[in-house]
Amino acid sequence: MSTKKSFFLQKSKVYIIAEAGVNHNGKLKNAFKLIDIAAKAKVDAVKFQIFDPEKICIPKAEQAEYQKKNFKDKDQITMLKKLYLPKDNFLNLKKYANRKKLDFIVTPFDRENLIFLIKKLKLKIIKFSSGDLNNIELLNEVKKYNVSTILSTGASNLNEIKKSLFFLKKKNKNKNLAILHCTSDYPAKIDQLNLNVIKNLEKLNYPIGYSDHSEDVFTPSLAVALGAKIIEKHFTLNQNMLGPDHKASLNPKELIKMVKLIRDTEKKLGKEKKIVTKSEIKNQKVIRRSIVANLDIKKNEKFSFKNIICKRPAKGISASQFLKIIGKKSKKNYKKNMYI
Repeated sequence: MSTKKSFFLQKSKVYIIAEAGVNHNGKLKNAFKLIDIAAKAKVDAVKFQIFDPEKICIPKAEQAEYQKKNFKDKDQITMLKKLYLPKDNFLNLKKYANRKKLDFIVTPFDRENLIFLIKKLKLKIIKFSSGDLNNIELLNEVKKYNVSTILSTGASNLNEIKKSLFFLKKKNKNKNLAILHCTSDYPAKIDQLNLNVIKNLEKLNYPIGYSDHSEDVFTPSLAVALGAKIIEKHFTLNQNMLGPDHKASLNPKELIKMVKLIRDTEKKLGKEKKIVTKSEIKNQKVIRRSIVANLDIKKNEKFSFKNIICKRPAKGISASQFLKIIGKKSKKNYKKNMYI
């Protein structure tokens, strides 16, 4: 697949997604506040999650370890019911986000809600969680619509990613696919992030991004330096709130700092072509050298390693011509330190 026409690569800068997820804790007013925070941080998109608890897991499904630590419920369904936000709220959230100049993205966890997002909310980007990388029920449904798809790849290997991409691109109405490297732990330990995977995933010829679950604000900018074109990061109103993801989320000030670090990194990376920059032009002659007389030199005397030397600034014959000058006869007299 050619990546030249990809929606994600048409962007002139890294596409930053502020992942609100379920950090609203099931309260609509919190969801609106999260959109305000995302807008203030000047991200590109805000993302939520939509689900029906009964369609995600079976009754009494055990919680993940991080969920047990951060949200002590007896099972996943009990937890999810507390985080549930009715889908009727999502249209108003979308309108509010768009008024704030933010793209509105939602991760669906069942087919009914996926169809709702596309047909009712008219979303143009759908993001699937790492847990649904191989969920053919959802991947088969999204192929029917002209929407861009982002796929997280946490807790998967390269072969599984390739299989899902092959399935997605076959008879897909929209070829805009992107994949996010991810470590599915909350928070993820630094020795488990494996950012070098980004370079490996680039070989798949799809836009590559990074969904960060680390505890710091610096890791996303490192991912950008390695080639990530999309960054997704959880954020929250308060990291001390009760919930599964708050501890692995940035607070409002940290989100602003992360965005600045990413934008600064983009500036630092600059262009791939090696050129003399505008700021370097004024320094070029000062730091480079020209050939000068190392001793007094008489007319017709041969230039040698003893009587000529290269010194700053570069106001005469370039130091690059030094060996070509050696052995030639002087056409005039030179005093020491005169340019040849």
